[in-house]
Amino acid sequence: KATKLHNEYVIAVKGIVRMRSSINDKIPTGKIEVLASEIKILNESQVPPIYVKDNDNVAENMRLKYRTLDLRKPSMLRNLKLRSKIYKITRDFFYDNGFIEVETPMLTKPTPEGARDYLVPSRVNSGKFYALPQSPQLMKQLLMVSGLDRYIQITKCFRDEDLRANRQPEFTQIDMELSFVTEDDVMSINEKFLQKLFKEMLDIDIKLPLRRMKYSEAMDRFGVDKPDLRFGMELKDISDIVKDSGFKVFEEAVKDGSVRGINVKNGAEKYSKKKIKKLEEFVKDFKAKGLVQVKVEDEIDSSIKKFVSEEILNKI
Repeated sequence: KATKLHNEYVIAVKGIVRMRSSINDKIPTGKIEVLASEIKILNESQVPPIYVKDNDNVAENMRLKYRTLDLRKPSMLRNLKLRSKIYKITRDFFYDNGFIEVETPMLTKPTPEGARDYLVPSRVNSGKFYALPQSPQLMKQLLMVSGLDRYIQITKCFRDEDLRANRQPEFTQIDMELSFVTEDDVMSINEKFLQKLFKEMLDIDIKLPLRRMKYSEAMDRFGVDKPDLRFGMELKDISDIVKDSGFKVFEEAVKDGSVRGINVKNGAEKYSKKKIKKLEEFVKDFKAKGLVQVKVEDEIDSSIKKFVSEEILNKI
């Protein structure tokens, strides 16, 4: 029977498990071997449409079509186990800190939130619909008013909006609410949770309190409300330098908002005209009116050199 076996066959083997005389570290079972006395084929398999292995570069539509095979990959199983462990750590932490987990309804009324609702038609009440919750916001506020002052739930949320990297129609969130607390209380409990999560999942020690930054500072220095502090090229406001430069484009931009720049050190050689052109289009996607480049090598070179003074260019 052993000669008839192929990949993905399901078999039952009876025999003696023993250590290999020569170990093969390249396979998970490389330290043992089975001296079979009986083999039973439980289920045969045709050649699978995708192979059960990582790094096979299979297209996503194929992975989704043959999901049972895809989920058997070591990386996929590992992800599910990690997610399960995160759930356990989350519940243990919040239970230990006096929170109560409450399941809130999935079929509810539409609420005015940031996205469109998914609607579910009611069979019993013809012409009427339920809405799937964008978040448990109203339900958890009811709990707070009812006297349950620490609530936690690992819950599904549904938002009918265009797909982006950080936007999914259905997602899971750790939802919490507290009564009679300050901003510092909320941030403190979340810091402690992250500290526990990173320690137990990654064995990384996080020192508390975490560095805190006001929204205004984040937007001023990085242009986003969740900046990566490892990014060294911060935004610099040069509005005061260019507001009276005589260059109409700059002066109007200052009136409407500001003119900001990024110092790309040692970048003059790396940015060709083609790359600069792409960046000009890129910034317009983020509502910027335009982009100007100033290259500093042996001398200063810029597309605005003939519109502003040498003094202004030097200050920039």
